[in-house]
Amino acid sequence: MAPSFAVHARRGAAALATAAVLSAAAAPAAFADGTPSPAAPGLYGTADPKFDGVFRQSLAFMAQRAAGVSPAKQSVDWLAGQQCADGGFAAFRADTGKPCDEKAGEFTDATAAAVQGLAAAGGRGQAAGKGLEWLKAHQNEDGGWGMTPGAPSDANSTSIAVGAFAAAGQDPAKAAAKGGKSPYDALLALQLGCDKKDAERGAFAYTPEKGELAPNDLASAAAALAVLGKGFQAAPAVKGQEKPVKPLECGDDEKAKPQDAPAAAEAVAAYLSQKLASDGHFTSAMPGAPEGPDFGTTADAVLALAAGGHGDAADKPLKWLEAKDNKAVDWAKGNPGRLAKLVLAAHAAGANPRDFGGADVVGLLAATGPKAEAAPSAQNSAEGTRDKKDSDGGFSTWWIIGIGLAFGAGIGFLISGRNKKNKP
Repeated sequence: MAPSFAVHARRGAAALATAAVLSAAAAPAAFADGTPSPAAPGLYGTADPKFDGVFRQSLAFMAQRAAGVSPAKQSVDWLAGQQCADGGFAAFRADTGKPCDEKAGEFTDATAAAVQGLAAAGGRGQAAGKGLEWLKAHQNEDGGWGMTPGAPSDANSTSIAVGAFAAAGQDPAKAAAKGGKSPYDALLALQLGCDKKDAERGAFAYTPEKGELAPNDLASAAAALAVLGKGFQAAPAVKGQEKPVKPLECGDDEKAKPQDAPAAAEAVAAYLSQKLASDGHFTSAMPGAPEGPDFGTTADAVLALAAGGHGDAADKPLKWLEAKDNKAVDWAKGNPGRLAKLVLAAHAAGANPRDFGGADVVGLLAATGPKAEAAPSAQNSAEGTRDKKDSDGGFSTWWIIGIGLAFGAGIGFLISGRNKKNKP
């Protein structure tokens, strides 16, 4: 069932922030020269930051930290300077001297991403703490979050908020409990159970449409990480300790569905694994997107599967992303959000992001921003290979009319999948 225009419009803002990152289209050459934006010193990337400045900056920090690189102080200052007085974050503030619009200008996704980014950068505990307080103040009664304060809870916003608490070293179930409800309660309510087709069971819906839950691949990949209690900077998979995926067991109970976070994690991992089993990647299903592979959601799934200990299930889509003929690196070049996705997926799956299909995606990411404070040696950078154990821990709904612009500009990172209706 396709969402109505009103539903699209309600979700639009940050969808623009991320549409092109998730699409198969490459960023235009004008934005792919690796030169930091002169209009926003310290910001990664040269594309218009209006819709994704905070998000791409935050993801860049997490990816660099996962690769053993310390972000430049100038870049960290830029992100911290984007914070509103109440602790929240907008997608981008061109004039940080002007107060934020608390009712319409601040977003769960930007705030939660910034908390994770600041935690990865280090030394900004006070700013990260204010961001967490903002999230608590705008949490819904069901335990989840919508993209904007007061919006109905959705899987993506709730998932990234979970990651923010996890990145800060807090248990989301305890730190973000509200009226007896936790974020996991909101997520479990969005997971498909035994009343759905076999191929849909375990998937997550973005949010109910007319009371019905429909599988959404991006929401499923996001929630798969959240029900593990993890953020984007997930610890690498341990070679030799892979777990097989376990599909949701239904028996004669047609209404059965996972009852807790661990069971939800297993069920969604099975869904993702099954969807990726045939050709190793997702296909773009976003309205207006060109036909072709969905590199972004595929990278999200690799990250989530590896973080859940399902290294074998993550291996096929990882190898697909690494294959030169599939052009994942070409898709990501010059775009810090996309590059960060590849780095984080490779890190979690135990691959080497400095030799990802023959490309150094860590170096490509670094080239889009100010020079980092420190970089690992060639020997140390190989610590992320599949044969090496690593204990590193870690990781809106404005205007639908801007979707075409978002694709053309090559901006954004995560949330565009909210306008997807993925086919099972």
